[in-house]
Amino acid sequence: MFNVLEQGNFNSMRVCGERVLMLVVVAATVWPATAAANSQMIPQARAAYSTAKPNHIITKDGTSIFYKDWGTGPPIVFSHGWPLTADDWDAQMFFFGSLGFRVIAHDRRGHGRSSQTWTGNEMDTYADDLAELLETLDIQEAILIGHSTGGGEVARYLGRHGTSRVAKAVLIAAVPPLMLRTAANPGGLPIAAFDAIRSGVVADRSQFFKDLTLPFYGYNLPGANVSQGVRDHFWMQGMLGSIKAQYDCVKAFSETDFTADLKKIDIP
Repeated sequence: MFNVLEQGNFNSMRVCGERVLMLVVVAATVWPATAAANSQMIPQARAAYSTAKPNHIITKDGTSIFYKDWGTGPPIVFSHGWPLTADDWDAQMFFFGSLGFRVIAHDRRGHGRSSQTWTGNEMDTYADDLAELLETLDIQEAILIGHSTGGGEVARYLGRHGTSRVAKAVLIAAVPPLMLRTAANPGGLPIAAFDAIRSGVVADRSQFFKDLTLPFYGYNLPGANVSQGVRDHFWMQGMLGSIKAQYDCVKAFSETDFTADLKKIDIP
């Protein structure tokens, strides 16, 4: 192959190779210093990012959490289910906000408008994110409401952070105490059920979310009044999220045991 190269092409390749080598040397020299400088800039960057994005908080690990905060009055804080967003609570937020409550809901990390996190997609971190949100907004005497995975988030928050900022908690069709079938929880679902969810997310997430709306809203039952708008809204929320975070969250909502958290709850 070398023999058939024209001299001009060979010279061009040689010059190109020398330039690539020079870039590699420069990168090897500059990268450590740049990385060190960037690490020093992280606190300033977090502060600037937080300022630049209204209705977001920046958590201790640098994750941006989007939230809605409407109205004034006694606070109600909503935690959504998988794979949705704060928008799934819009009807309830409008209702209670109209009755004189302050209504707050956030997009869980990896979901909706929050950061698409590669790590931290588990219940302890979800609960810590909620704690940072309540602390940042200085929420007191809150009513926490969690549906499905959000119910697990609320339970783990109360187990890890206590009830000093919370007056009441409501868990609606929630994942606690444990969804997975185990020797101690024979009434749970088999791991195959959750493996099927993960497989659906990986194989064709968009179609999987469309199909999931049927059993999720009971639209597969005889006589169900199917709303295409509701189905589309579910799909849209799901597709806003990170596939990695949603995949990880299946393990979080199915295999986390909340028994100890529930025992620590000392509020209505």
